[in-house]
Amino acid sequence: MAKDLMFQNEIKEAVRDAYAGISTGAGETVARWLYSDEELAEVPAGAVAWALGVGNPVRYALLQPGEDVLDVGSGGGIDSILAARRVGPQGSVIGLDILEEMCERGRRHATEAGVNGWTQFRRGEMEDIPLPDGSIDVVISNGVMNLSARKSRALAEIYRVLRPGGRVSMADLTVEGELPPEIANDQSAWAG
Repeated sequence: MAKDLMFQNEIKEAVRDAYAGISTGAGETVARWLYSDEELAEVPAGAVAWALGVGNPVRYALLQPGEDVLDVGSGGGIDSILAARRVGPQGSVIGLDILEEMCERGRRHATEAGVNGWTQFRRGEMEDIPLPDGSIDVVISNGVMNLSARKSRALAEIYRVLRPGGRVSMADLTVEGELPPEIANDQSAWAG
């Protein structure tokens, strides 16, 4: 077996453990920075409480009725629910999260929002998306790609599941320049 020189498995476990260990999201204070009052009125309070994103990819995805959407790193479901409202019951939304606990929250919030008929949540990894090739019109992601130790693999998977002419709307954090080794090698920094 090849040695994991980039400590990808350790990073993945640190991220999983960090998110499994939190008892709530950033909440309404952060959500109000990212979403309009009208958008927040479209989602249950529980989804707002679990807001952990860094932007608003749904706003810029230009979603159309009938489209099939994948929300990579769906968390408590705020972006999945907003996307479901835009694509309607003639479309579909799949929320993908590494934690089954987050998928359960997303399912509960989608049911509260009345979009569960065309919204589902699946446990899975962004580096190995459990969907067939060319099955998605639009991929959205909110503050998740930065958590992957294999970003090129995650992006390749996103490309694989997109239909020809599909598009991506992603909000994320980036770093300009090199991080000091004590931060770059700190597993909690990956999860944060």
